[in-house]
Amino acid sequence: MKNLFTIFIFTLCLMSCDSITGEEIGRLSINKISIDNDNKILKEFTVDLKKGDEIGLWSDMDIEYNGEVTLTFKLTMFKNRKRIATIDIDPTDKYITIGEMQKSINGKTDWSFLGKNTSLTIDDDATYTFKGILIATKNPTLQIDQAEVVFKRS
Repeated sequence: MKNLFTIFIFTLCLMSCDSITGEEIGRLSINKISIDNDNKILKEFTVDLKKGDEIGLWSDMDIEYNGEVTLTFKLTMFKNRKRIATIDIDPTDKYITIGEMQKSINGKTDWSFLGKNTSLTIDDDATYTFKGILIATKNPTLQIDQAEVVFKRS
């Protein structure tokens, strides 16, 4: 009986997490740095959205590095194949964080988190495409195990 109660509470927590953070509608699994135009790691996804939809942009990160590093997701947003916006996101600049673990010892940092960076409100019913790359300051110690932009409908 105790195990059944634990499973019920765990399931309830998982369901309520989606109600707080939003329903995932897409993900750009970039996971590599774009070094230059000849070595560009471009990912994209397309989704139909309705006027008034609130879309949260989250960063799902797992990285290691020595010293300092600056990361930026560069996103281009298209509505019905027409470019409408460019969005730069610093994944470490977040205002909601879930499951963050950061360890820094002797200049080496291991850092993982899911963090909400910004929100968009959709102006028109349309098909939207998001294309993105990840760029970083030059740091040969940077190891990216995961670097993804997660799109959630609130």
